[in-house]
Amino acid sequence: MQINKSLISKLEKLSRLELPETQKDKLAGDLSAILDMVEKLSELDTEGVKPLTYISDAVFIGREDQVKNQVDRDKALANAPDQDGKHFKLPKVIDL
Repeated sequence: MQINKSLISKLEKLSRLELPETQKDKLAGDLSAILDMVEKLSELDTEGVKPLTYISDAVFIGREDQVKNQVDRDKALANAPDQDGKHFKLPKVIDL
């Protein structure tokens, strides 16, 4: 993959950043170094190597979920500034 100014501009737009020219040049160098490292890793022979599922051999010992101090729906909705009888109604905060 070629790291050029158009790719850096596209990444800037996707990440909603505005970078000065000096940082764009540094970013291009850093991205090239990362891609070179990944390319070098692809040269490794992984035939017969089992995939790593977990980094640690530790076993998670959880506990059963227990419902405690539950408030019924009517009492919870009674405190809501706006509701429809089943749900809290909130103003839209994300425009897609």
